[in-house]
Amino acid sequence: MSDQLARDVRFLKRYAIVSTLLFVCATLLAFRRPYAAREKFTEIDVERINVMEPDGKYRMVISNRPRSIGPIYKGKPFGYAGGTRPGIIFFNDEGTENGGLTFTGKQNADGSVQASTHMSFDQFNQDQVLNLDYGESGAQRQVAITMLDRVPTDIYEFVQRRDSIQKMSDSSVRTAALQALVAPRNGVPLQAQRVFLGRNRQKAAALVLSDPNGRPRLRIAVDSTGAPSLEFLDEGGRVVSKLPATSR
Repeated sequence: MSDQLARDVRFLKRYAIVSTLLFVCATLLAFRRPYAAREKFTEIDVERINVMEPDGKYRMVISNRPRSIGPIYKGKPFGYAGGTRPGIIFFNDEGTENGGLTFTGKQNADGSVQASTHMSFDQFNQDQVLNLDYGESGAQRQVAITMLDRVPTDIYEFVQRRDSIQKMSDSSVRTAALQALVAPRNGVPLQAQRVFLGRNRQKAAALVLSDPNGRPRLRIAVDSTGAPSLEFLDEGGRVVSKLPATSR
């Protein structure tokens, strides 16, 4: 082998080694970039954004209606499929849904309005316990903040049991099993609205405080005519005391 040929071979070897090292470095940087890069956008059109934790759990999903997510429990879908909840869905540290913000609104062919906005926060491994709602359907409209009590039953286990019962072929057995499923636990209902504060469907501004069974016991209101009232109710919903004592 001539000296020139030997030099060329050594050059090609060094070139191959350097090229390989550069390729490996570029590949490693490419894999690191999604975590280290910070992009800036002036405007972006998107149908869904998934905010994820490093371990792959959902933290927040922002989406339109068709691409909206269904209920998730510890990373597992359950209950019903997505595609019905445009807005934002929140998830806790375990990847379980724990609230969200959804909204709809349209005018029907007859000119009536069908609209809603709903923001809720869920009890751990349960359903919503604090809600901010606006709803309108035809001539009916309500705007309110509500607070609920819920028994600490696991929502995933509850839905799995419900779905199993609904598959029973015997309708009488199925009905009895569903009634037992939603029955109070040790005298405590599965859910009970404790506080209502808002403008109700009767056009009154009202504050309603209820007992642990969800029965209204104190009601403060200013009705659609502007008349104020304070009412105390018994367990059966009967007014036992009222101010003013007589209507004006």
